[in-house]
Amino acid sequence: MEIDAVHRHSAPKASRPTRRALLAGLAGAAFVPTAAFAQQSESPLEALTRSQAVREWQQKFDAGTNAAQAERIKSDTPLLSADTVTAIEAAIPRLQEQQARGGWPKVKSSSRLKVGSRSEAVPRLRERLVASGDMPADQARMGYYDTFDSYVDAAVRRFQVRHGLRPDGIVDDTVMEVMNVPVETRLAQLEMNLVRIRAMSGFLGDRYIFMNVPAAELEMVEQGRVVERHNAVVGKIDRQTPTLTSAVREINFHPYWHVPVSIIRKDLIPKMQTEPDYLTKNHIRIFDGRGQEVPPEAVDWNSVQATQYSFRQDPGGDNAMSTVKVTFPNKDDVYMHDTPFKDLFGDNNRFYSSGCMRIQNIQGLVTWLLRDTPGWTPDAVAEALNNGQRLDAKLKTPVPVYINYITAWATTAGVIHFRDDIYNKDGVGMLVAQE
Repeated sequence: MEIDAVHRHSAPKASRPTRRALLAGLAGAAFVPTAAFAQQSESPLEALTRSQAVREWQQKFDAGTNAAQAERIKSDTPLLSADTVTAIEAAIPRLQEQQARGGWPKVKSSSRLKVGSRSEAVPRLRERLVASGDMPADQARMGYYDTFDSYVDAAVRRFQVRHGLRPDGIVDDTVMEVMNVPVETRLAQLEMNLVRIRAMSGFLGDRYIFMNVPAAELEMVEQGRVVERHNAVVGKIDRQTPTLTSAVREINFHPYWHVPVSIIRKDLIPKMQTEPDYLTKNHIRIFDGRGQEVPPEAVDWNSVQATQYSFRQDPGGDNAMSTVKVTFPNKDDVYMHDTPFKDLFGDNNRFYSSGCMRIQNIQGLVTWLLRDTPGWTPDAVAEALNNGQRLDAKLKTPVPVYINYITAWATTAGVIHFRDDIYNKDGVGMLVAQE
C-alpha cells in the first residue's frame, strides 16, 4: 500500500519521547513506541499541499579534508555478501575485548562540542574515539588535550558516518547518546545481524538491488560490487517497510496515485469537511465501483460514505509519487518511487513513509534498471521523466530486489557500522530517530 506520509517535527517538545527515555530500554526492556511519535507528523494530504519546489538535498559532506576522509570509510562490497560475514566474524572479538576492558568511556557535556571548543569533556571524547578505533592513539595525544582540534574533528566525522549520522563534526546530545550505547548492546546487535546476513550471503544475481531499511539506503549491485548507493525514505514505525524478495519487472513513468482507504478515512474526510475544494486543488478524482467519476459535492463528507469510493490523484508535479514508480510483485503492495519532497533525503531520520520507499536521485536507478531493455538509453529515460506523459516500460530481464533489516555490519577494511533499530527488531530501539 502507498500512503507515503511525510512526517515533520512540529509537535511541542514536551509531547515528544526523549532520547534518554528511549535509551532506558537498552538494559533489556524492549522499547515500545508511543503515540507521541505520530503526533509530531504531518498528514500525507497536508504534505501534498506543500510546495514541490524544494531543492533536493545533495548528500555531500562539508568541503573540508576531514569530511573527505570520513567518506573513504565506505566500501563497494555488498552488504549481503560472504565478505561481510567474514568481516563481522573478525569484528566481534574486537568488541568482546573492549567489553572485557570495561567498555568504552562515557562522554558527557552540557554544551555542544566542535572545532575550537575547549572543555573538560574533550579528553573523555578523545578516549572514546580511540576505544572505538575512530582516532589513532598517537593523534589523541597531540595538541592541547582539552581542545577540540582537527584530529578530533576527523574522528568525530568518522564516527558519525559509521552510525548513519550527518558527518558535520559536531558532538551534540544525539552524538553523545549514540556514543554512550553500551558496548555489550552493540556486540549483541552485531551478533544478531551476522545471522541475518549469513542467511543471505549466497549468490543473489549478477545484478540486483538491496534496500537496507534501518539504514534507509539502497545498494545497486553488479558483478559482486556496489556501483551506486542511494538514500531512501522508508516506512515509519506503525507502517513498516516489509522484508521481501522479488524482482523489478516494470517502470511506470508519471503514474497515478491511488489513495489508500486508511488515508481516505483518517485524513481526506476531515480535510474535506473544512476545505471543500481540497480534492480539486490537488487533482484527486473520485470513482465509484463501475469506474464512473463522482463529483466531490455528491459525497456526504460527514459520514464514512467516502470510503466506498476510489480516489486517484492525476500525474503531475504535486503527485505523491512525482515522476516515476519502480514496481515489483509482493503481497504488501509496496514499491519504490520518486517524491516531490526531496528535502527529506538529508535527514538523519528518514522513516516517514507508509511502507513504500522513496529513492533519492531515482533517475540513476531507473536508467540502470532499463539499461538492457531495447530503446531505453539514458536520454530516453531522461525524456520520459521530463515530458509528463504516462508510460510503462517492461524490463527485458527482471532485476532481483531484496529488502531486509540490517542494523549492524562490518566492512572488509574492519570498519564497523551501526544504525537505529527503528522497528525494535534487535531490542535496542530508536536513538537518532527522534531528531
